Amino acid sequence: MDTSQLTAIDVHTHVLASVTEKKRDGSGADSLAGVFGKIPELTVPELAAYYRDRNMAAIVFTVDSITRTGTGPRVTNEEIAEQAAEFPDTLIPFASVDPGRGAAGVRAARRLIDEYGVRGFKFHPSDQGFYPNDPVAYPLYEVIAEAGLPALFHSGQTGVGAGQRGGGGIRLKYSNPLHLDDVAVDFPDMPIIIAHPSVPWQDEAIAVAGHKPQVYIDLSGWSPKYFPPQLVAQANSLLKTKVLFGSDFPALTPERWLKDFETLDIKDEVRPLILRENAIRLFGLGGVPGAEG
Repeated sequence: MDTSQLTAIDVHTHVLASVTEKKRDGSGADSLAGVFGKIPELTVPELAAYYRDRNMAAIVFTVDSITRTGTGPRVTNEEIAEQAAEFPDTLIPFASVDPGRGAAGVRAARRLIDEYGVRGFKFHPSDQGFYPNDPVAYPLYEVIAEAGLPALFHSGQTGVGAGQRGGGGIRLKYSNPLHLDDVAVDFPDMPIIIAHPSVPWQDEAIAVAGHKPQVYIDLSGWSPKYFPPQLVAQANSLLKTKVLFGSDFPALTPERWLKDFETLDIKDEVRPLILRENAIRLFGLGGVPGAEG
């Protein structure tokens, strides 16, 4: 990946379509329609073309919430990893393993790392129905930490189930980022990314990221014009090397996010840190002085 040619690195992109299966009811797009309206469902090759056309790279993943839903992800981790490997200039594959899978999930995570080369893991506590600091998830974190990979956690409110009867069974309490403080203490060498402005727990996210050196915040899922003022202030100062660009595509396009980001009160010297340089350092992509890889 030639990072010198990239305008941005989107660290939060969902794969909602498989190249081998037809769309099925209850897909990710269906569950988000009440908040975001009709959204495109792209395969991995389509995502690669989309981001390549924009001189961007993207982290791509699915969400495995089989414990709560009874159904595995429509697009498998294996498909995402195999296809992303064909576009190494553009895509970085993450995996998602539901902690409720227990020992089988731990074995799957190790196989995804060793055989498929995934570069990190995505968790959605509200969708998967677990507290991030529940010991049930710790064997999974041990595998991730041993491999030196990052773990990305959804935080705050979610579009999944919004407006549905009973919120579609989604419980917001699981996604308070303060639960990640325990994880950061117990796995001090595992990079942790708190995804999204953590409404209504923004101050908790800032506190954890400011206190724990391996904790980052991605800015996906919300237009920058809605960012809380304390988040903007911290991104401009104490957290300027720990904040990452993410769109939450396809729920929010990078074009929409970047357009609104242009009007945000962010210092000129901080903008490239957020858009690409912090991610380059975190993921060891090279191309920035002091970066690994």
